[in-house]
Amino acid sequence: MSYAIFREAPPVLREFLNYIGNIKGRSDLTVDEYYRDLRTFFRFIIKDRGLIKDDIEIDKIDISCVDLEMVRSVTFSEIILFLNYCKDERENNAATRARKTSSLKDFFNYMTVKTHKLSYNPTEELESPKIGKKIPKYLTLEESLKLLEAVDGEFKERDYCILIFFLNCGLRRSELVGINLSDINSDYILTVRGKGNKERTLYLNPACVSALNDYLKVRPVNGISDKNALFISRKNCRMTGKGVYYMVNHYLEKIGLGNQGYSPHKLRHTAATLMYQKGGVDIRTLQAILGHSNLGTTQIYTHIADEQIAKGLNANPLSNTKKK
Repeated sequence: MSYAIFREAPPVLREFLNYIGNIKGRSDLTVDEYYRDLRTFFRFIIKDRGLIKDDIEIDKIDISCVDLEMVRSVTFSEIILFLNYCKDERENNAATRARKTSSLKDFFNYMTVKTHKLSYNPTEELESPKIGKKIPKYLTLEESLKLLEAVDGEFKERDYCILIFFLNCGLRRSELVGINLSDINSDYILTVRGKGNKERTLYLNPACVSALNDYLKVRPVNGISDKNALFISRKNCRMTGKGVYYMVNHYLEKIGLGNQGYSPHKLRHTAATLMYQKGGVDIRTLQAILGHSNLGTTQIYTHIADEQIAKGLNANPLSNTKKK
């Protein structure tokens, strides 16, 4: 957990955030989202109960007064009011409200089940907003090849290797920038650390091995701040997620796909879609490759195939033929 959050959060929230980060092994980004959701909730409670002046903006409310007594006093009705506020005033969509709901449920569950500091859980009967399943956006095989062909410049070997890893291994951006040289053994077996520090093993295919070896020939050796990092930035340090994001966008713009909703994460979707549709990879194997803890998350790629089948059938010239 970042120092700023640790310093700012009141003790009753800090304890929970430490549990989420250190015991559950959630990433700093996830812990930060938990804190922001809980901070917004308790700011709402403070304002709704009239504990501050009316002219103070809700996003500027200090939550240092939040203690165990306040947490114990939260009611189910107040939580519903908060979620309505998020929808009507903050214009949060269903996915954002679902995340806030999850944050509240996890927090109050921790306070009742884990620490027994609360005898009543106000979120016990709370239902999460329904989220319509979206078909992930992905590149076609032709667009993927075009993206790889667009790579050039001073760092072309590095950039090509990164894109190849995304498109072949279905890595998350955080996983890619976290790869160390020591994570790849002599047989080209890659150990990936995913969400919750869970490790999985990936066997690099010929395209990955070729791109990796080409990059290692030109990878900087001297003056590197993190000598074990695989992907090195122009500043001779480990590449950041933001750096990878801008690099990927640069090449997407180059092939005419800029500002169309594509991103490094969409390359992960692309890898999964190509493996499932073109490579015939079964759903269980795909789950292991992507590092999904829940098979339901992986099954979104079967929906892509279903949608394409429907489009194909509807494209038949006879699809609208009716008996005269």
